[in-house]
Amino acid sequence: MTEQDLSPESLIQGLTTLLDVETLDTDLYRGARKPGGRGRVFGGQVIAQALMAASKSTDVDRVPHSLHAYFMRPGNEDFPVVYRVVRDYDGGSFSTRRVIAQQQGVPILNMAASFHKMEPGLSHQDTMPDMPDPDSLPSETAWRQQTLHLVPEKFHSFFLTPRPIEFRSLDPAAWLRSDKLPPQQNSWFRAVAPLGDDPQLHRAVLAYASDMQLLGTCARPHGLSWMRGELMTASLDHAVWIHDDFRADDWLLYCTDSPWAGRGRGMNRGKIFSRDGRLVASVAQEGLIRVMKGRKEG
Repeated sequence: MTEQDLSPESLIQGLTTLLDVETLDTDLYRGARKPGGRGRVFGGQVIAQALMAASKSTDVDRVPHSLHAYFMRPGNEDFPVVYRVVRDYDGGSFSTRRVIAQQQGVPILNMAASFHKMEPGLSHQDTMPDMPDPDSLPSETAWRQQTLHLVPEKFHSFFLTPRPIEFRSLDPAAWLRSDKLPPQQNSWFRAVAPLGDDPQLHRAVLAYASDMQLLGTCARPHGLSWMRGELMTASLDHAVWIHDDFRADDWLLYCTDSPWAGRGRGMNRGKIFSRDGRLVASVAQEGLIRVMKGRKEG
């Protein structure tokens, strides 16, 4: 892989291509495989591609304001994902869609999404918490290089591979250590290069990124990590509510907390704020979180 392939612009071009599903027939789409992807498909990729498929069946003046997805089976990076869209409703202001994602004829995800023609209305919101400016925090590349010694050698290549979404937080390496921490974290994130002006793409990128960081929040109080082979984790369901316009290539603050974990599952919530303090999205997810045999829960 050349340096040009790893440039921010190339990474974003790759992400844009990955999320822009191919039309096969009316309400039938195919999502591309991630180049170089191995093993299980990232859940955020399936959600984002499903949202793009639903968006293609909806009038351009209606933008997605909520989605609810259930993961049924892990996706396989060896095959593309096919998305079938069902047009349940088109009203004066709202449209609803159902999407079934499948591989080799087997469903891997079901999603319901709602679209809204934007209109004015009553307004209030939670206040964005205090957080250092993202430009004052170490870049993701810098902290990953500095903390490589905490990562098992078999994950070094994966850990150092540049990503199209960059995260910055006060203590980015906390999840690599065995510290027992409060079940909450705040992180800035953004696409590493401009995305253009298509609002549907910005919403799909937010949906993609919303599956990052979130599930690990419920592991923080226990000092365990999947990377050390201590946990088995997987997303079970995922919901996103998009409240307002934003740009995913400008810094967004992702504030997550976990109010409960037990019975092999963990509940996680997230609020996403724009840099100017607007609450632009809310997220909720329940995930599988099992302690591997031979490990003791903290």
